[in-house]
Amino acid sequence: MDLTRPIAPDPYSLLPRVPSFTLASTDVADGEPLAPDFVLAEGNTSPHLRWSGFPRATRSFLLTCFDPDAPTPAGYWHWAVADLDVTQTELERGAGESDITLHGAAFHLKTDGGAHAYEGADPPAGDRPHRYVFAVHALDVDTLGIDPDDTPTKASFVALFHTLARATLTPVYGC
Repeated sequence: MDLTRPIAPDPYSLLPRVPSFTLASTDVADGEPLAPDFVLAEGNTSPHLRWSGFPRATRSFLLTCFDPDAPTPAGYWHWAVADLDVTQTELERGAGESDITLHGAAFHLKTDGGAHAYEGADPPAGDRPHRYVFAVHALDVDTLGIDPDDTPTKASFVALFHTLARATLTPVYGC
């Protein structure tokens, strides 16, 4: 099957503009290939992430990982963690394994593959490299009022109305 298609836009370029802050990692970098540890068929481990410089009014965070290059009309959600406490500004490598590794009221939402955990990169064989947009959304509420069976799309929709600032980090991966 020929997977030739237009390149999808950056998903956050289509939303209202908000200020940015810093999202960094010891494991991934903007525009750089993901290591095998973070790929579904290899290690399937979530990368280390650390954020800083968010607005003082921040009360919680939403973390997501989205592949806008998936051959679907709506991309593909690989990870979402809701209700991260404002005092939690880092997730260690492997924190996406289960809710047990999260602090406080934070919880995983279901990925498009059905996991309540991190789901590593897994583009179709022969497709061009995909972008994996890790985003941390600084929110003006303590909770989004959603539950673990809600989708990352719903969380992102609800968060849109509470986002004070957003930070992104976008590595790539191709087969």
